[in-house]
Amino acid sequence: MTNRLQELLAASPVILGEGAVIERLRRSPGIRLDEHVVNSALIYDKSGRAALEAIYRQYLDIGQRHQLPLLLSTPTWRAGRERIAAAGLAGRDVNGDNSRFLAELRDSYGDYARQVAICGLMSCRGDAYKPAEAMSADAAGDFHSWQANALAAAGVDFLLAATLPALSEAIGLARAQAATGLPYLISFVARPEGTLLDGTPLDTAIATIDAAVTPRPLAYLINCTHASIFRSALLNERNSSLLARARIIGLLANTAALSPDELDESAALVEEAPEVFGNSVAALRDELNMKVLGGCCGTDESHIDCLAGRLAQE
Repeated sequence: MTNRLQELLAASPVILGEGAVIERLRRSPGIRLDEHVVNSALIYDKSGRAALEAIYRQYLDIGQRHQLPLLLSTPTWRAGRERIAAAGLAGRDVNGDNSRFLAELRDSYGDYARQVAICGLMSCRGDAYKPAEAMSADAAGDFHSWQANALAAAGVDFLLAATLPALSEAIGLARAQAATGLPYLISFVARPEGTLLDGTPLDTAIATIDAAVTPRPLAYLINCTHASIFRSALLNERNSSLLARARIIGLLANTAALSPDELDESAALVEEAPEVFGNSVAALRDELNMKVLGGCCGTDESHIDCLAGRLAQE
């Protein structure tokens, strides 16, 4: 039995990804992100909920205008059980409430809603740019199962574990997601030399997860990585088996042509002109056969609109 994501992948030459959400909220006047769950608590505040809705509607409007299928992610990147408790939200269904918020927004788009797939977004427990903080595979499987089950129960179309810096925790996240029965994707941050932040080659990481987890991920993505660095990573000789080229189906790109270490140390958000971003990311569809293309840090509706325009033309 296929679900909405699998149907869109089978039927569409390319799928548009959303742009940045958290970074845009961080720069929005009057919006306060929670120190524990980041943007997951905003739906319980009138102005916060309105700010979230405005950003998601921009991405939905772009997808609808260009008639491209769209992937949206729930605002649950940091909504694990211990963070929810630390934020004083233990009595609320934070993952379910955010998932239903986004599903209701999608469903308000009539016929176009059928072209929009919603992922339940998860990530690592610690700092996404510090692989030394990664959990072991066994510990991560136990730790992340609670959130994976909460998102699956809320009715998301698929699960996505994103911004992963290390293989060990990625294995555990994959196990937790696989146990729900939903299709799921794993998304890494990549170095230009073709490795995860922990030094594992992409080929090795993918082969290890595919062998260790049943069912294996539907596919893999790279996120929070510039298009030029993504290209270098996939073409690097460390990935000579071409497994990475076969299993990685997309990029959610940031706008800074910096290595992950440089980006983590950057005090200011590095931006790129929307036209430059749109051209460079869209080119990956033909050059590297990418199916899912969208944005991450530094992007806004103008970047995603330029990207969508390029994708719709080709």
